[in-house]
Amino acid sequence: EATVDLAERRRIRAAIRELQRQELEQDEEALASKRFRPERGGHRQNNKENWPQSQHLEEQQQMTLAALSLQLEAITDVEELTKLLRAAGEYEERKLIRAAIRKLRAEEIEGEASSLHLKASP
Repeated sequence: EATVDLAERRRIRAAIRELQRQELEQDEEALASKRFRPERGGHRQNNKENWPQSQHLEEQQQMTLAALSLQLEAITDVEELTKLLRAAGEYEERKLIRAAIRKLRAEEIEGEASSLHLKASP
């Protein structure tokens, strides 16, 4: 719109269309490369072959996490839980320990609030 020359406007519009076409092609190539990755097919086949083994490992991990959960319920010291958290390697274990720490801290805060409430009311 800044130029009055019609030929220049045509060249500008043609350049804009070319840039848009190139951008569209790049987007389509990126999308195609995401859809058709050859390593995915092999990975899926590998999972099918190892499915009983992976299912067994998952069941074993669930049992370990359940045992850890019971162990965490018995611990009432945040420092001890923090030590366990630092020693834990698996994400799910760390997740359970952090939840136990949050629970203990919430109970401590609730206990302090109720004791303050009891002291305040004669």
